[in-house]
Amino acid sequence: MRRWVKVSVAAAAVLGVGGYVAEPYAQDWLLTRNACGGALPRDAVQQLAPKDSHMEAEESKQTKALGSYGCSLTVKGDEVNDERLVRMAAYTRRDDQDREFMSIFPEEGFSPQAPLPEGLPGFIDRFGSIQLLLPCPDLGKDAEGRQRKLLVRTWMGRDVNTGVPGAAYRTAVALANSASERFGCGAKPLNAPKGDAVPADPEDDPKTVPLSQAKNTGCGWATRSGLPQSTDWRVEVGTNDAAPTGRCRLYSGDQESTHERSRMAFVGWYGDWSNRLRAEDGNGEPLPMTATARCEGEAANFALSASDDIPGVGNAMKQRMFKEFAQDQVRRRGCSGLRFSL
Repeated sequence: MRRWVKVSVAAAAVLGVGGYVAEPYAQDWLLTRNACGGALPRDAVQQLAPKDSHMEAEESKQTKALGSYGCSLTVKGDEVNDERLVRMAAYTRRDDQDREFMSIFPEEGFSPQAPLPEGLPGFIDRFGSIQLLLPCPDLGKDAEGRQRKLLVRTWMGRDVNTGVPGAAYRTAVALANSASERFGCGAKPLNAPKGDAVPADPEDDPKTVPLSQAKNTGCGWATRSGLPQSTDWRVEVGTNDAAPTGRCRLYSGDQESTHERSRMAFVGWYGDWSNRLRAEDGNGEPLPMTATARCEGEAANFALSASDDIPGVGNAMKQRMFKEFAQDQVRRRGCSGLRFSL
């Protein structure tokens, strides 16, 4: 098995010269230019880098036989600041992709997630990584007749300025396009959105909107579901029709904090990897409402997790809403064979 490894720790040491290249800004330029095969957009890196920080090292590793590639760029840190700026990992093997998905969605699969801007085929996972899943038409099909794909995870350190509009997405998209070329994937190049900052942790600070404002979103079906108007319903919109997962989370208005409110989480997972999820509640019991379908030749799984006592929302309404959610997702994605277990 052939493996290529490249590590650069300091411009002066790498080039064996002093003076000019030893200057921090010259080193920043050199390391940023070399990192990830030159794929990183320099303007985005400058916007993402913590204030007054300087680059320290870049590293890349590719294992062609295993269809994996990874790279990183770090800044000089201390005991307080996180040294990592950008870290990317890309996989073309289905086993590696399944392992990645199962680490993101363990057990019953209701992990925190946030949507990417519409059109980007991915989501933000519970660790804050940007996950992009691209089809690879030039790599053919796997042993089970499924289209091979490329999964690219881009993670940024906790001190990185991900609130700069577009910088994090431009970086993730550039890395995904570069990985696609590196593997001969043949995916259509992605276009980075011009605006939008990476949302905050969806679990610690979920972004919600009043139910009435969700009408033109992927959770718009909930505005027509007949929920009691006496309750101040809010919606966490977590759908993107190109992503391998998505959810609509509804909160009742019985408490000020979203963490204390009653909630309903309608979730969909797309791909055969989702068959490994155990549709169970926290006590190991089967969830009362699940569904399956076929989307683009692979499995899709849907489930509902809901608080027991939601004012004005009984079991019959939960079942009806779950049906509306799954039917809406199937319609949006052109799926077939929807079957419910209620």
